Order: sequence, then C-alpha cells, then structure tokens
Amino acid sequence: MRELLKRWVPRTLRERTYPLRERLGRVPVHARADVRRWRARRSGLPVSDLTLFEKRYSSQNGEDGILEAVFALVGTTNRYFVEFGVEDGRVCNTARLRARGWSGLQMDPRDPPGPGVAREFVTAENIESLLEKHGVPPVFDLLSIDIDGNDYWVWKAIRARRARVVVIEYNATVPPSESRTISYDPAFRWDGTDYFGAGLRALEKLGREKGYALVGCDSRGVNAFFVDAALAAGRFAPPPLEAMCRPFGPPHVAPRRAPGRAWVEV
Repeated sequence: MRELLKRWVPRTLRERTYPLRERLGRVPVHARADVRRWRARRSGLPVSDLTLFEKRYSSQNGEDGILEAVFALVGTTNRYFVEFGVEDGRVCNTARLRARGWSGLQMDPRDPPGPGVAREFVTAENIESLLEKHGVPPVFDLLSIDIDGNDYWVWKAIRARRARVVVIEYNATVPPSESRTISYDPAFRWDGTDYFGAGLRALEKLGREKGYALVGCDSRGVNAFFVDAALAAGRFAPPPLEAMCRPFGPPHVAPRRAPGRAWVEV
C-alpha cells in the first residue's frame, strides 16, 4: 500500500499532508502514554521508567508526555516555567505548557526572537539578574535548560530561586561512569562537536547537592529529569544511573569528536 501511494499520489501532495499524517501516527502512542499515566496515578506505585510516558506535541523527544506524567504525580503550584535555549519558542519543552495556560519566561539569544521569547544570552554571571529582571517568582514549577554548552555551570549558579522540577540536557557521549563537564567560558557557543554540556553523572551530583533526585531520562539520550527530592520520595523509583544514560537515538546522531578539548572533573 505504501508503495502504491508513492506511485500514484503526487509528491507535492504527500509533502503537504505529511504534518497531518505524522500527527495521526502519534495518536496510538499518545493514547498508550495517557493510559500509563492514569494507571500510575491511580495505583500509587512509584514510577521507574519515564520513557513510557513520552508524547510529542511541541517537544523534540517526548518531553511533553514525560512532563505531563511528572506533574500528575507531584502536582503543580503556580504553573510557572522558565526555559532558556528555546530558539524561536515553537519546538521546546514549554510551548505546550504555554498553550495550556501556563505562564513563564522563555529566553534565547537569536535575533530577532520568536513571539513571546526574551532575547537574552544566558551565562552563569547573569542568570540570577535575568531571572530578577523578568520577574520570576522565588519558587516555580518548571526549569528547562538547553543551551548546548554551559548548562551545568548555569544551573549551578541559580541560587535565589528554585524550581520544583528541572529538565536539563546532558551529553550522552560522556560515559556514565565519568563526572565531567566542559570548562566554563561565558562566550561559549557549540561548534557541533561532542564538546558541550556535561555528562549525566556530573548533573546527578550537582542535582543531589541542590536537593534534587534524578528520576529519569528520555529515550533519545538528550534530557534528564530532576524532581525536588522531598517530592520525588515515594513517587519515583528510577533504575541505576547507568541504565538511564542512553546513547543518542534517532533522529539524533552522535556529534563528531573534538579531541584535546579541556574537560573539568566535578
């Protein structure tokens, strides 16, 4: 049937209908994730595998569904988010939340910025003042960090405000046995190599120091999910870190190597 469609349906029509076909293809996946979320909430048993809840609406790797499941378990307070590294704000971890009535702050350095996105270049030195400038409350529901570089250092620099749930990109090329991050450079911009961000072990240690528990990662080896340790207790039972740290999965591919670059053990 697929070959017949390719033969008889004009290519332009197939291209135009691809977004609709892709959305329809997600329906059974989303339905299964919804059932799992309902069962997890109803059973009261701790959740051990966040990948079962993946759903993509505006996120890249199923983060929309994972966040739905996490907040179904821990609840929400002010439904406020902060995310930086959103590009134009259309494909990111908070676009769906905004569409569903959440409020918050999205930041990205691109010029011009997308609608509702604040044009800011985030560093460890300015993150606290940026959060103050944009009126971020002292405690809020979600922080999402994806800046392809100083993610570890910027998260470490956030002290005056606290998110209940944190999503942060990790570098899947760093073995889970190693606790390292790139050396800090406030002007850093990712060059497409494997020299970016921090390994999952380094982020888990930092999260623990800040009072968070690592509760899981997505199936594509991109994002790690942390929950305030007091909220996570009894609600999540994640596997060992080595099992959560996954290699890059399609459509992501491992970036080219950058030998000789300076890493920092943390």
